Amino acid sequence: MSGYLYVLAAAALWGLIGPLSKLSFAAGMDTVEVAFWRTTLAWVLFAAQAVVNRETHIDRRDLPAVAGFGVAGIAGLFGAYVVAVEAGGAALASVLLYTAPAWVALMSWLFLKERMGGYKVAAVAATIAGVAGVSLGPGDGGAAVDGRAIVFGLLSGVTYALYYIFGKYYLGRYKTPTLFLYALPVGSLALLPFTKFTTPTLAGAVPCLILALCSTYGAYSLYYAGLKRLEATRAAVTATFEPVMAALLAYTMFGERFSIVGYLGAGLIIASVLLTIWDGARERFRAPLPPIAPARQAD
Repeated sequence: MSGYLYVLAAAALWGLIGPLSKLSFAAGMDTVEVAFWRTTLAWVLFAAQAVVNRETHIDRRDLPAVAGFGVAGIAGLFGAYVVAVEAGGAALASVLLYTAPAWVALMSWLFLKERMGGYKVAAVAATIAGVAGVSLGPGDGGAAVDGRAIVFGLLSGVTYALYYIFGKYYLGRYKTPTLFLYALPVGSLALLPFTKFTTPTLAGAVPCLILALCSTYGAYSLYYAGLKRLEATRAAVTATFEPVMAALLAYTMFGERFSIVGYLGAGLIIASVLLTIWDGARERFRAPLPPIAPARQAD
């Protein structure tokens, strides 16, 4: 039970990203500036943990991959997501973020030559239909949304998909603070040329601090603590609470809402996530057990 609580808590904290970002925007902060400070402040926290726990070592051969993840997975995701929030709202951005499993399926098929089974095809089709639905507009009138919201929302989904690919190779080899110790500063540097710094205010700084402390450092720490107690599939399903949380907060705090078609589209995207996860669990369940090694003969 504790594993579910850890992951639910992480999802709830991730669901705060959009609403907190909008509070910083309202206080006059630049869009990418919010992503920059979220990245930089979170790095301070992960770096402190890595140093205290003596988890700073990383193989030099892995540094280029970690740096690449910092550019695409950190700067790309954090930057694209806040632009999507600013352009289309927290609810729309959170739903488009969860196109990530469909992007994973497509990238695995194109680049890793993994089989694209019927369930994966159905999940990708549902995602495309869902994106079309939410693109018709979050308002009651069904007006078209800002094109930037769709483009950067989908880009956040693509960059979020890199977490699955990167994690497959590196999360088993290094502790989370170790990876973020090196990836986050690269992400900050990548965001720096696009950042327009504004005069600091308490109203803008407090949401940024909460983003770094709770929605980045706290959320990732809780999620990986949950993974130690849950199967990855169950954790991933539980984490789909994030867009629900984001949509509820966006409605409560800012009055954001989808049209009927938009709600159907959001439902299709979430359904595609669950279908992708279920298909992966089904394939693992069907996989044959490894042969038992023959007993060694006594000399």
